[in-house]
Amino acid sequence: MNFKYVSKNIDDTLTLAENIESEKFPNMVICLDGELGSGKTVFVKGFAKALGIEDNITSPTFNIIKEYPNGELPLYHMDVYRLDEVDNDIGIKDYYKKGGVTIIEWSEIIKNKLPKERLEIVFKIVDENTRILLFNPIGQEYVDLCETVL
Repeated sequence: MNFKYVSKNIDDTLTLAENIESEKFPNMVICLDGELGSGKTVFVKGFAKALGIEDNITSPTFNIIKEYPNGELPLYHMDVYRLDEVDNDIGIKDYYKKGGVTIIEWSEIIKNKLPKERLEIVFKIVDENTRILLFNPIGQEYVDLCETVL
């Protein structure tokens, strides 16, 4: 079962992320894919704000993983753009079981390192402001989340 959401501006994307955060659970994994500038990091900013994280959220392109332990749940923000499937294991899978929320930008690059159950969101640019977000929930918890929020 797939879901679709149309974001008409940045505020829509932030609000959507906040609504998804309200349904969070420990060991949640959200995979974000889409071209540069499509809104992936904006989504993470909204999610982090709703978690109560006050840090400035930026894409961890050069760090690969940024940890934000000071919210309602820890947030593990990954940007795996610089990795590939043959990179040595850098412990990504360990984050899935740390009791926080893991959000991965460019997740299609590490498909074989993703957990069996997860929420996949693909961002598609329509125009300067509008984005279509396609949701693929994998696992009942994620299906329930999408049915509640979307």
